[in-house]
Amino acid sequence: MTVSTDRRGHTAGWAETDAAPATPVAPDPTAAAFFDVDNTMMQGASIYWFARGLAARNYFTTGDLARFAWQQLRFRVLATEHAGDMSQAKEAALAFIEGWRVDDVERLAEEIFDELMAPRIWAGTRRLAQRHLDAGERVWLVSAAPVEIGRVIASRLGLTGAIGTVAEVVDGAYTGRLVGDLMHGPAKAEAVTQLAAVEGLDLARCSAYSDSANDLPMLSAVGRAVAVNPDGALLRQARQRGWEVRDFRTGRRAVKIAVPSTAAAGLLAGAVGAGMALQKRRRVR
Repeated sequence: MTVSTDRRGHTAGWAETDAAPATPVAPDPTAAAFFDVDNTMMQGASIYWFARGLAARNYFTTGDLARFAWQQLRFRVLATEHAGDMSQAKEAALAFIEGWRVDDVERLAEEIFDELMAPRIWAGTRRLAQRHLDAGERVWLVSAAPVEIGRVIASRLGLTGAIGTVAEVVDGAYTGRLVGDLMHGPAKAEAVTQLAAVEGLDLARCSAYSDSANDLPMLSAVGRAVAVNPDGALLRQARQRGWEVRDFRTGRRAVKIAVPSTAAAGLLAGAVGAGMALQKRRRVR
């Protein structure tokens, strides 16, 4: 259902440098940390910033982007994740990727990360990930976004790899079909469990970080769960279960930048924007 991808062996292009290098330690082969991306590692939704970058490159208009943001808000307010909604999101995701070249998407994701995503990485969350790396543990991103975007973010941050929604590829291009389901909710927990089995991890020694109650299955699957910038539902659960809470937001309440609370919101919104680009025949080249 899911594939995970290790970073490709090159040095990360962006990372915090405000602390002295840690003394190398022996890797811990049985421990790892799993980080959600949107609102946990990054302010906002990665797919939204990817769409912003595409708009800046004239793949679609600012008006399309405004409708894209409105679609995210609509799904967030409705907070609906019934089977029909997820089915619609999956179908929309197919329209987003069909016909695009994998290497072009990865190239654009690298450019857009440097331009728009890097400044929005939560410094506090990045430090938490670095602590795991310094302790000799592997660190994985787990996101509903396309795995190619997750892989770029992980590579840029110097992390181990990424788990994400996987699209079928034939001859270097996306076919418009997904491999398995959207990487959302229980699917994240299943993917983490599968990865642990393959990598020889002891989930009781692993940690997971998320901002959303949608990720309760993943948080519950590991020995140490941490709520980062939590939504109200997750904050209540964290208090009831005695989980650690970290909040790196400022102000009276969190200001979430165009971020849906559901996988349906992020993927459907991304598909809306990119689908408009496809309708205008502005394919990635």
